Amino acid sequence: MTTRRTLLFALASLPATVGSTQTSASSLPDGFRGALDATDFGVRPGKRSDQSGSFRALLAEAAKRRLPVFLPPGDYRLSGIVLPDGLTLAGTPGATRLIAADASPLLTAENLARLTLTGLTLDGDGRTGDVGRGLLDLDGIEQLTIDNCAITGRTGGHGLNLGRCGGRIRDNDISGAQGVGIFAVDSRGLSITGNTVSDCGNGGILVHRSQAGADGTLVSGNRISRIASLDGGTGQNGNGINIFRAGDVVVSGNHVSDCALSAIRANAANNVLISTNQCLRSGETAIYSEFGFQGAVVTGNVIDTAANGISIVNFDAGGRLATVGQNVIRNITGIGPYVSDGAGFGFGISAEADTVVIGNVIEQVARWALVLGWGPYLRNVSVTGNIIRVAQLGCAVSVADGAGTALITNNLFENVENAVLGYRWTERATADLVDGATDAFPHLTVTGNRRV
Repeated sequence: MTTRRTLLFALASLPATVGSTQTSASSLPDGFRGALDATDFGVRPGKRSDQSGSFRALLAEAAKRRLPVFLPPGDYRLSGIVLPDGLTLAGTPGATRLIAADASPLLTAENLARLTLTGLTLDGDGRTGDVGRGLLDLDGIEQLTIDNCAITGRTGGHGLNLGRCGGRIRDNDISGAQGVGIFAVDSRGLSITGNTVSDCGNGGILVHRSQAGADGTLVSGNRISRIASLDGGTGQNGNGINIFRAGDVVVSGNHVSDCALSAIRANAANNVLISTNQCLRSGETAIYSEFGFQGAVVTGNVIDTAANGISIVNFDAGGRLATVGQNVIRNITGIGPYVSDGAGFGFGISAEADTVVIGNVIEQVARWALVLGWGPYLRNVSVTGNIIRVAQLGCAVSVADGAGTALITNNLFENVENAVLGYRWTERATADLVDGATDAFPHLTVTGNRRV
């Protein structure tokens, strides 16, 4: 007699149904049990033809049933894929490759609540993409997760282009974009962490806003290298990390090397925190906070080899309110990538308004280790407890008409031609003021410094 128990045992011993629309549990990584089987929709690795039609059907079913999609290792040639809301699309890192079949963005999405991409390689296949768009082009994603992916092979446009997105971009490898590796505009609480960005034509990681305002993006723990400036200019291109009009951004713990211009450039970015970054072999100023910003903290960074070290400037455009402390700056070459229309290159730290410069070590500088003010653009700058060694000049301070207050105290100068000199623009206007001979310049306090 067949009992209920024996019937259950018999059913359990049967093989999985042929043609099941879900991938067998044994073939999936942890976290993707019950994912759709791509082969049931005609999506197969290694096919030479464009599989976009079958792939769209797969994604439509996944969205309808709210199931993840796992793609087995192999190559999938696709074009113009629009991703649905709630999708989780996963592959095997380094082995699941989505290859662009034409010059349009490979994957796009717009106005979604949630999207997750993991373990995928997106390959532009050497095609020239649209300027201003990305191989992965996303807009208005509230909770976006992209992790353990690679984006490569694009000879035009950006690698990852994001607009109005929040979420996490982490542990990805992005290389070879002719434009920018990661371009994020008008973000909403975005984190960009642990990525490797290299060999890009005009920028590494860019965090911009269409209008100045709070942004709050975190850019931390990334490795950025070999960033060119194919489109030229004097700062808009060629930067490892560029913050533009985006307030409340944190840039910390990044390793940035071999950028045509700046390792880190913040332009009109209020309340920016730039801390504990490694900035190596920058073609222009290693770290910039410039133009109409209010509030910048630049602390604990290591700068080795650059045309300039750290610049906190453009008081003429409202740039003010900063601290620059505990940085190590060395090997400032004075050799820039263009002809400067200002003071030029070869400075360790430049500061103009409402700024404290404290506890920095500056060594081997082509021209001036410290530059305080520019013409009349000097107000409330305090320079205390810094060590300067091996420089043409220790500290240049503006004594031009209209220059404001500067305090230069308790700094140590070694192996410099002059410790403290007053300048009117680029013209030397004083003898060495290291001993406090500032009677002719009541806006200056120079005391407690030592030259050895």
